[in-house]
Amino acid sequence: MCKRQLVLEDGTVFTGNAFGSMDPSTADVIFNTSMTGYQEVLSDPSYNGSIVVMTYPAIGSYGINRDDFESITPFVKGMIVKEAIDEPSNFRSEESLDSYMKTHGIPGISGIDTRMLTRILREKGTMKGRIITEGDDQALAPTGEDLSDLLVRETSITKPYIVPGKGKRIVVIDLGMKQSILHELMERGCDVTVVPYDYTVEEVLATKPDGILLSNGPGNPVQIKRTIETIKSLLGQVPIFGIGIGHQLLGLACGASIAKLHVGNYGTNYPVKDLATDQTWLTTQSRHYYIEEASLENIEITITHRSLNDRTIEGIKHNDYPAFSVQFNPEGAPGSNETNFLFDQFIDLIEAHILQNGADHHA
Repeated sequence: MCKRQLVLEDGTVFTGNAFGSMDPSTADVIFNTSMTGYQEVLSDPSYNGSIVVMTYPAIGSYGINRDDFESITPFVKGMIVKEAIDEPSNFRSEESLDSYMKTHGIPGISGIDTRMLTRILREKGTMKGRIITEGDDQALAPTGEDLSDLLVRETSITKPYIVPGKGKRIVVIDLGMKQSILHELMERGCDVTVVPYDYTVEEVLATKPDGILLSNGPGNPVQIKRTIETIKSLLGQVPIFGIGIGHQLLGLACGASIAKLHVGNYGTNYPVKDLATDQTWLTTQSRHYYIEEASLENIEITITHRSLNDRTIEGIKHNDYPAFSVQFNPEGAPGSNETNFLFDQFIDLIEAHILQNGADHHA
């Protein structure tokens, strides 16, 4: 069996067995604490630019199926596991994890101590790593510049498309959208137009939206300057709902600041408290950034949700305009979808805005 190595930027080297593609890869090394959902992780555009360490020891046991993808093209740059299962056992399985990763050029390493690797990342913080074949003389690539705008450009669509419905007319600004977001809107009968991340405010308003959803996506939101300016212009004109990086961009558009976590939150078990109802939800997250609370001091923003792990902001709403957002993934996938009622709250916000402003009702 071919040996492969993970070289971290601090010089630490892990040697294991190769699976998936034999291509080398350099990216941020992050860890995901989910017990299941590796297919959704592989295909979630939020993971663009990341080599993912799965902390659950056995990955690949139920194979790959046609129904659980979050995008047509996977964006993960590599996968590190304790044990890669070669022979999946599930009635929905259509191919193995190894086969899928080979087809899509995703390198993998199995047979390493993922607990030790995770502990290093927890203590030292996220760092870049390079997957190479043992004996390869290629040095670790330098950390380089922040390519967050490029990461979003890679995951966003280039031309708009419509998913027709008879309900509210929703424009989704695609920053790396998970398909599960579309599923939630379709279940509510929405007429959805998905547009590129760099669409102008004039182009967005030309679709005559009832509401705007800012999707999840990868990278540092500070670099997505065109989208920030678009959101600034849209505030107050159309109800807005932000998810993931969409939440961070809404905060930036309102004047807040963004900071980076020492270790990112990637997994399905992050507890978040709804401050209005005093309820706590276990949420799915894939993020490395958060809105700095001190920056909200003189801004018309109310904090609606808070992390119970590190007390960071998990949700906000604007005091004057119909706009709110959450840091976590209310659609789940993988993980619980018990917070998908937030999509209903979005529809309610749109209906209240239409009633208040006497706007055309597209339903």
